[in-house]
Order: sequence, then structure tokens, then C-alpha cells
Amino acid sequence: MNGTLTDLLTESRQLGFLGPGPIVDHISHAAAFAAAVAKIPARALDLGAGGGLPGLVLAATVWPHTTWSFLDAQTRRTEFLAHACGVLGLTERVQVVTARAENYGRIDGERGTYDLVVARSFAAPGVTAECAAPLLRPEGHLVVSEPPGSDVEGRWPAAGLAMLGFDPAEAVVVEGEDGDPTHLMRVRLVATPPDRYARRVGVPAKRPLF
Repeated sequence: MNGTLTDLLTESRQLGFLGPGPIVDHISHAAAFAAAVAKIPARALDLGAGGGLPGLVLAATVWPHTTWSFLDAQTRRTEFLAHACGVLGLTERVQVVTARAENYGRIDGERGTYDLVVARSFAAPGVTAECAAPLLRPEGHLVVSEPPGSDVEGRWPAAGLAMLGFDPAEAVVVEGEDGDPTHLMRVRLVATPPDRYARRVGVPAKRPLF
């Protein structure tokens, strides 16, 4: 399967959905997300799943029983993801959705139902948190790829997170087998977000909460 996964991520790069660097490093970085949560999620969502990271790696190689939603607003990306899920035999437990995150978090059966939301390069922290919070159930977690040495309080202020029902953010560093660390941010939802979040399409980016 790893060979097939590598081929699919190579295809993702050729389509312009994945950045530079060895494919094996991208896979290792994606797999590191699992180390940031203590419990295997029953239901998870990849926010801005586009090129297949980290969701495709986690679904195919790490959590074989987790049900997933891969969410992206661009049809070309979701068409690739649907193709990749078919090749990897994931279609029974992965739904690929073409939608804006601001809207998806307002759908009955999706809002407040996920144990985990992951994001690799979706948006700035304030936008990511606002779009993720409505999707999570209380005690669920948001895990986001983060630049090394980032200022936790500066990028993920506790007061701003509390507006959405989150606890203060925690920086997580996962050491890879090759010694190359993966830097992540973990945020736990402790209260149901107010009904007004997420705001209408485009507003979180234009007027971020933090």
C-alpha cells in the first residue's frame, strides 16, 4: 500500500496540490498527527484536504477503522481525493465533500459530530479555529501543522480560542524516525461554539477573530 500511496501523492504533486520535498517526508509528517491525540477518533475530518495530507495518510495507514470526511472547496482537488480513495479501497469509510468549511459546519449531522479535525495548510490560525470548532463535539480536538518555534499565545491566543469554546492551545513536537521533528498545535473543544460560528463564507478570512 505504501507504494501505491507514494504514487498517489506523486500524482497529487504533479497536479499542483502538494509542495516540494521527498514524498516519504510528507508521509512521515502526516502520520505524526496521530501522536498528538491520545485516543483513536471514531470520526475525523481533514479540513482543506486538497492534496491528500494528512487525511489520506492517516486513513490509509494509521487508523484503519476511523470514519473520515475529506473536505475541500475546489472540485479538482476533491476529484483527485475521490480517485485516491478508490485506489486505496477507502470509499466505504471516507466521504469526499466539495464544500466551503463555513457552510459545512452548519449542516445537521455534521455540526458537532467529529472527534478530530486536522489541517495541514488550510488557513491562518483564527480562520482554521473558527471553521473547525462547529464541526467538533465537546472534548474533540483540532490538530494543525505549525511552523517550528512559533509563538503559541501570539498565533493562538487563549482569549480568542475561548470565544469558540476551545481550551488554550498546546504545542506538540513529534520526533520522526530520522530525527526530523514535526511541529503541531493541539486545541481541545470544551464548550459548544455559539450558533453564530462559523460566520458566512469569506468573513472569517476578512475579519479573523485573532
